Amino acid sequence: MAAQLNTLLRAACEHVCPLPPVAGAVSAVRRRVAAVLDEWSVCPDIVEDSLLVVSELATNAVVHARPPAHLRLSWLWGDAGRTLRVEVTDAGPALPPGCSLAGTDPDEHGRGETIVHALATRHGIRVHPTGVTTRWAELAVA
Repeated sequence: MAAQLNTLLRAACEHVCPLPPVAGAVSAVRRRVAAVLDEWSVCPDIVEDSLLVVSELATNAVVHARPPAHLRLSWLWGDAGRTLRVEVTDAGPALPPGCSLAGTDPDEHGRGETIVHALATRHGIRVHPTGVTTRWAELAVA
């Protein structure tokens, strides 16, 4: 019985969805996340910040990484209250280290990390031994 309850609680506190490498994927995932956050009754201020973080992390995976990628939303509980964690895991960089996107307009790219840094309580990147990359951000909920 306790194991079933733990499984139900975890399912209610976590959402995972694929992030396909196609046009429109980020907006589709953003709409899906908005619906999940509404279902979870998250306050509107956190929803807007969360959706912006989701957009930035998901766009990074679609534009700069190899598929497959997926997004995970989960709740963390601590002494300071609840924290929403957003993670995007992909198959690693699309380009070898040291290479750049030739012809990329710097006014159109490169601000995502700054936006995530401004909105998140904590954020970071975890590179797994296999080359898989997880970018994550945490947003504190009052």
